[in-house]
Amino acid sequence: MSFFDVWSSMDWDDIKMSIYGKQARDVERALAKPKRDLNDFMALISPAAEPYLEQMAQQSYQLTRQRFGNTVGFYIPLYLSNLCANDCTYCGFSMSNRLKRKTLSAEEIEQECLAIKAMGFDTVLLVTGEHEGKVGLEYFKQMLPIVKRHFSYVMMEVQPLSQQEYAELRQYGLDSVMVYQETYQHLTYDEHHIRGKKKDFRWRLETPDRLGKAGIDKIGLGALYGLEDWRTDSFYTASHLRYLQKHYWKTRYSVSFPRLRPCTGGLQPKSIMTDRQLVQLICAYRLLDGELELSLSTREAQEFRDKVIPLGVTSISAGSKTQPGGYVENVKEELEQFEIDDDRSPAEVARAIAATGLQPVWKDWDNSYSASRT
Repeated sequence: MSFFDVWSSMDWDDIKMSIYGKQARDVERALAKPKRDLNDFMALISPAAEPYLEQMAQQSYQLTRQRFGNTVGFYIPLYLSNLCANDCTYCGFSMSNRLKRKTLSAEEIEQECLAIKAMGFDTVLLVTGEHEGKVGLEYFKQMLPIVKRHFSYVMMEVQPLSQQEYAELRQYGLDSVMVYQETYQHLTYDEHHIRGKKKDFRWRLETPDRLGKAGIDKIGLGALYGLEDWRTDSFYTASHLRYLQKHYWKTRYSVSFPRLRPCTGGLQPKSIMTDRQLVQLICAYRLLDGELELSLSTREAQEFRDKVIPLGVTSISAGSKTQPGGYVENVKEELEQFEIDDDRSPAEVARAIAATGLQPVWKDWDNSYSASRT
């Protein structure tokens, strides 16, 4: 069994109708409960919950401080390659886009790591386009030891791999994997993934199952908001989360909230998620799960990030460059995957976080702690 079986039993239109059919009494009932289920989550992300945002935000803030204290984790993405064998309508790395392609060598990776380390980071997210031929398992096995020498916690956001490959990369120092379904609406997914292996909806949907079986410490989930109705996609993501927590209970989980950003060859969002609605969603996830890690990237504007982070966010990126070689001087932005919005330096972001009364944390969990959990 995998989450594909659960997904197959769910009906997109029925779930969407149920979300939009929630009423004020459903929201009030959810807010009054000490422990909430997926039906409560459905009420909290519904239009009926919008007038209750202040109450949701207060409860979310309290739960976050109780579990995570006055801390916010810092990480930074390191783009290793923009080669890609997929054609996706929303991504600057798509194979049909005419842009310069680059894959970092071992020496270039070393230079990038030194530049990132000088900023203070000890947690890094490795990102590539999806090109198994030139940026696949063997490449990852070569570069992971280089990166691991510099950082205590290494995450990856690359093409989906097999369970055996994930287990092998774990031995090379891999701690966490982010894999976003983009959208759980199969027809919409097919529309936006034109060519390449990413077009295989089921292979991508079952990736977190393979990660859980491989014993990866943390799995990151999310949908790309703008491709479909954000409320319905969020309910599917939450259902996916609950399934994984039940079957792979030793694993930690995080949820991210990427909204469509401008990129080369990019498209306009099918549906718009407002800032207020994103706050609603972040709070709804926190009210569903007080232990869940919630991440917000530099896709979002600095003013928005500074205001929403204390309400429920537990980890953020800072100083991000979305092109290979971006942290070393004289690298052109024509290589980038998408435009970032918060372009402050890590030090500036850290000062802004500290001004809210929170403490920036540059290091994720120690390996010794992770080992004690297995």
